[in-house]
Amino acid sequence: MVNLAVALENEGISSFRFDFAGNGESEGTFQFGNYRREADDLHSVVEYFSGAKRAPSAIVGHSEVLLKIVTTGGDAVLLYASTYHDIRTVVNVCGRYDLKKGIEECLGKDFMEVIKKEGFIDVKNKSGDGNYRVTEESMMDRLSTDMHESCLQIDKECRVVTIHGTANEVIPVEDALEFAKIIPNHKLHLIEGANHSYTSHQAELASLVVDFIKAALQQDKATSN
Repeated sequence: MVNLAVALENEGISSFRFDFAGNGESEGTFQFGNYRREADDLHSVVEYFSGAKRAPSAIVGHSEVLLKIVTTGGDAVLLYASTYHDIRTVVNVCGRYDLKKGIEECLGKDFMEVIKKEGFIDVKNKSGDGNYRVTEESMMDRLSTDMHESCLQIDKECRVVTIHGTANEVIPVEDALEFAKIIPNHKLHLIEGANHSYTSHQAELASLVVDFIKAALQQDKATSN
């Protein structure tokens, strides 16, 4: 996202990046799932800049790891567009279509049994620190978030692009294809050989995002004239 922000700045487009509540340097408690709260966090950011006469024109989200432009998680920007209808340009980078998938890899195959029995699962990184707790409530919040139904609520006037790497080791490329089927005003860009973090494809990713946003801004300017 830092590289993307620099690329936008080089084109004269300002951007803003932030940590969701409970993440990074933001206050609050981290919660597993909670995509709709993140969409609400994003709405607070959009409202703040709109009140400062700098209304955002686009939002960009990369998976779960913002941009006049704001960037956040891929699913969060889609949920935002399906709920608030005040942003006309959305960039979904590596969003997950089926939120029921990918949990076993993180929590183990018997995650629901453990949560039902213990009431939670504590997750730690490889070094044994940086842990967070997955409760039954937060798990059900994720499992009940239906990206298919939410994406059907995105306005036809809202331009959405999904960008996904064909070598994504975290979220399969099939998820991107599903978004392309159901979002009404949608473009799909697959970056050949790119992994989830676009380790060797940062420039290509930035170019695609910047070009999409520039074209959208030009279209909006032509319409307003």
